[in-house]
Amino acid sequence: MYENNYPELKKEDRYTSPASSKPLHELKMLQEYIHSVNLQNLGTLLPHYKQQMILLKFFKSKKNQLVEIYSRNKDEVIHTVGKVSVVGRDFVMIRTLLTRIWIPYRVIHSAKTPFGLPDMPGTHQNVLIDEELRRKLLTNFAVTVAEKQSLRQQFFEELLLTNLQSWVGTKITIYNGSNFTAKLRGVSKEKLLFKEKEIAFSKITYMKQARVLSFFEKIFKKLKIKKSNN
Repeated sequence: MYENNYPELKKEDRYTSPASSKPLHELKMLQEYIHSVNLQNLGTLLPHYKQQMILLKFFKSKKNQLVEIYSRNKDEVIHTVGKVSVVGRDFVMIRTLLTRIWIPYRVIHSAKTPFGLPDMPGTHQNVLIDEELRRKLLTNFAVTVAEKQSLRQQFFEELLLTNLQSWVGTKITIYNGSNFTAKLRGVSKEKLLFKEKEIAFSKITYMKQARVLSFFEKIFKKLKIKKSNN
């Protein structure tokens, strides 16, 4: 009787316990509804964090998918269309064919899936873990995750300042009312450090860089470090 009532629960030659008496598709819809209601209730109780929480949930569900974002740069509205690359605690990174873009949540006016594109399931977002990686995660989790950016993004929500530390030595265009392009020299707790000036994170509304140029800049940086070590 069990195999007739719950054929979807068969795993190899065994059966898992049913999570509910409802069919799996109905249970999935109910779980999503409950999560959405809980998120709205949290937003009502914590209005200062509502936008951050909802955008975080939205962009996580759209990882590696196209999104359309309207953000503000003082009186200017910036329209961005690209794939969600990194979902941070206080920012999202969008990737186009030639450009990498950082947008803080606090300046986002709205975000959506471009018209005409279907909503995709989130299963393709999972990091593939082979047996060797699984063993390393079980025996040396902290070191293994710290060494790979994809794993850090999978297990933790980076802050913008943490993410930008990976891009020191590359050229970035900063929007903070006016535009400023220069090579990033360093990142402090509250500021981005350039040769010509320092810019506070709270003033930044938008950042972008050329993906191809930054790729070669990072290679040259690694070669320079390797040469100095030798």
